[in-house]
Amino acid sequence: MVGTGFIGPVHVEGLRRLGVTVRGVLGSSPEKSQAAAATLGLAHGYPDFSAVLADPAVAAVHLATPNRLHREQVLAALAAGKHVICEKPLALDPAETAELAAAAAAHPRQVCAVCYNVRFYPLALHARALVRRGELGDIFHVHGSYQQDWLLYPTDFNWRVDAQAGGELRAVGDVGTHWLDLVTFITGLETESVVADLRTVHPVRRSPSVGSSETFAGAGAEARGEGRPVPVATDDVGSVLLRFRGGVRGACTFSQVSAGRKNCIRLEISGSRRSLAWNSENPDELWIGERDEPSRLLRRDPALMDASAARYSNYPGGHAEGYPDTFKQMFRAIYTDIAAGRPSPDSPYATFADGHREVLLGAAIAESHRRGAWMPVTASA
Repeated sequence: MVGTGFIGPVHVEGLRRLGVTVRGVLGSSPEKSQAAAATLGLAHGYPDFSAVLADPAVAAVHLATPNRLHREQVLAALAAGKHVICEKPLALDPAETAELAAAAAAHPRQVCAVCYNVRFYPLALHARALVRRGELGDIFHVHGSYQQDWLLYPTDFNWRVDAQAGGELRAVGDVGTHWLDLVTFITGLETESVVADLRTVHPVRRSPSVGSSETFAGAGAEARGEGRPVPVATDDVGSVLLRFRGGVRGACTFSQVSAGRKNCIRLEISGSRRSLAWNSENPDELWIGERDEPSRLLRRDPALMDASAARYSNYPGGHAEGYPDTFKQMFRAIYTDIAAGRPSPDSPYATFADGHREVLLGAAIAESHRRGAWMPVTASA
């Protein structure tokens, strides 16, 4: 496990629940590695990345590091013969992600996955099965949002606000990309063009005197008014209109400054026969909208779900499954392929090609905002 912030321990927990042995952890310094290993109960706190790659007992590397490090770490891990599971976004820009997608294709026996874990909410998988079976008919439009509040105050600070560390997009690139990937995953729609309006609510933030606030730690409320002022150009909030191939339309809003919204993904899909709506803060409920009969609420129950979704739902109906379970189920799919010795063509986890597609989409959104015009989503940028 490379990375000791918010998401690294989530990976470790999900892997352990599957019975996957986690060999050790690497932090941003040998001291942080040792401290994380002790906290997580792992045998090894590695001194550096080369030590991770040199360990013959390590078959797969999980990267939960700042986005600017992904390219070099992925390439080094692939060259060392490791499977690679990388947090999103895959890299900083389309040139980097194109290189990583090509590198993955050049190593066909190594599993290369991007952590779009939201795909693995059981009812998201069930919604995908309903669309594939034609239950919604022809899709007319999709809309929704992804809202958080952990960067609400100008004293909230994290490496993600820095364009050099995380890329030029933040609300869109950090959380919006989950929503965009989910839409593509469920509907199979391909985005042709976008028009975007983004805003940096806090053009200056206060950095802590030492280090930075952990993601979702709420440290800004405790450190308000302290630290040095730092100019910020990344987006706090944004709205995007989408045109999909075939004429389908979409609209979405992304925010990390919405008070009270801790981690809320909302998605609605409207078709010629019926609609679907899902909210990550009530993940065990799928609303199914009807015109000529009562609409209904499907509560997650493997006995009532499509088999493709039920296989990623381990508890009976009424026994809630949530955020940590999405990582366990994502890793179940990934490590099934690792055990098989190569990626399978129909596995539901996101590939490096998917990660490249998402960064291309982000680049089109950023360019649309700069130009104030519709921009095509091209195969290169």
